[in-house]
Amino acid sequence: MQQVARAVAAATDTVFGLMGNGNAALIRELADLGIDLITVRHEAAAVAAADAFQRATGRLAVATTTYGPGFTNALTPLIDAALSRSPLLLLAGSTAGVDHGALVAACGVHVEQDVDAAVEYALRESAPVVVFLPFRKPAPAADHGDAARRLEDAEQPLILAGRGAVGMRDEVVALAQSLGADVATTAPAKGFFHGLEGVRDLGICGGFAASAARLEMRSADVVLVVGASLNRFTLMHSFRTDAHVIQLDPHAPTSPRVDTVITELPVVDGGVGRPRAPVRITHTPGEGLCADGRLDPRSLFTRLDEVLPAERIIVTDGGHFIAWPCMYLDVPGPDHLVLVGTGFESIGLGFGSAVGVVEAAGGRLTVLVTGDGGGLMALADAESVLRRVQATGGRCVIVVVNDAAYGAEIHQYAWQGVPEQAMLIPEVDFTAVLGAFGAQGSVVRTLEDLAVVEDWLASGEPGTWVLDCRVSRTVVAPFLARE
Repeated sequence: MQQVARAVAAATDTVFGLMGNGNAALIRELADLGIDLITVRHEAAAVAAADAFQRATGRLAVATTTYGPGFTNALTPLIDAALSRSPLLLLAGSTAGVDHGALVAACGVHVEQDVDAAVEYALRESAPVVVFLPFRKPAPAADHGDAARRLEDAEQPLILAGRGAVGMRDEVVALAQSLGADVATTAPAKGFFHGLEGVRDLGICGGFAASAARLEMRSADVVLVVGASLNRFTLMHSFRTDAHVIQLDPHAPTSPRVDTVITELPVVDGGVGRPRAPVRITHTPGEGLCADGRLDPRSLFTRLDEVLPAERIIVTDGGHFIAWPCMYLDVPGPDHLVLVGTGFESIGLGFGSAVGVVEAAGGRLTVLVTGDGGGLMALADAESVLRRVQATGGRCVIVVVNDAAYGAEIHQYAWQGVPEQAMLIPEVDFTAVLGAFGAQGSVVRTLEDLAVVEDWLASGEPGTWVLDCRVSRTVVAPFLARE
């Protein structure tokens, strides 16, 4: 990445962008060379800003984004740059899961592997060009095996259910009870095994798991995955290395971690699972206020779980904060925790997603949880949420986890020497911003400040209440903690 940064520095001292996993190393190397990133809040703005800079100065436009959603967000201004013949260099992350090169080709944009060649092309042809930053592809899937026999012989089987298992819930439950298996879910399927007898429900699997439950999941010798894609959140700290992982998938395994693929639930005579002690699924309640005087997000969401009505449907944006609603807010059943965008690891889809949840909620309370970074990125559709709540006569609570930063980037890269400037956000008063759209709201600096929304909920008054929660950056979610 040093070579890439040096080539960029030789071509320009002005780079626009938004940091993510795919370009963090580049941004660090650029900073070491004295080039600070000019930050924006949306990847489309990164390319648009670079293009506008070029049109106003005649100099080469340079922008950088991460991979996945960071790259796809940038496509609209990239197409405009192609149509307008703008000499523009986009340095973007890439992944094995999405053919970024095909997307670029569909936009009529050239791809180069070398930055020097890309700069030469952009200036010679007066056209945009993309350079993809290095990415290591995952290993291929393992061979198939006899799923039914392995499950029957397992000493401690685990069944993991995702949203795709909802349509076969009765069959999955019956299989779990027949095997005496432990059960767990992905975050979107939280509540799938609610109230089930004869098995141990270990809660959410992966980075959002309770510590005691995570230890039990790591003890499983055979894992059956039904209706789950085994993304990095689900796999994080999940299974022991010699556990045999079976996935019910009619097409292909979703992870190299899968050993056997099946297309229907296996028929078993019962298992030889041994009696296991119950596991209490609890999470650290937090300290109330942290040493910096800001809220401990664990304490905040522990209290919100008590304050918010049980009949609720939760929708969350992406980011570091996503652990807290997934871990601390209970739901009455599957599909009551909606996470649009997490499969693609995007942020900024929270307000848009909430519009659909408000429409689906019926008499249930819609609870939107967003970070300040994703909230600012999606701000245009905050008004859409309020308008739809008013039209349906519904109720919505918007919880903004406001740490004045892109928390995921802070906790992953600041300690590696990446400059914090690109990760910080001036503290925004979301009650004032959304108040302009017609929402009521309150800034939450202590747990006692939640009393006002508790009173509003008790009143039965329709509408939208915004909780701008000033949380500490010192508490790191388990899925991002360094072990």
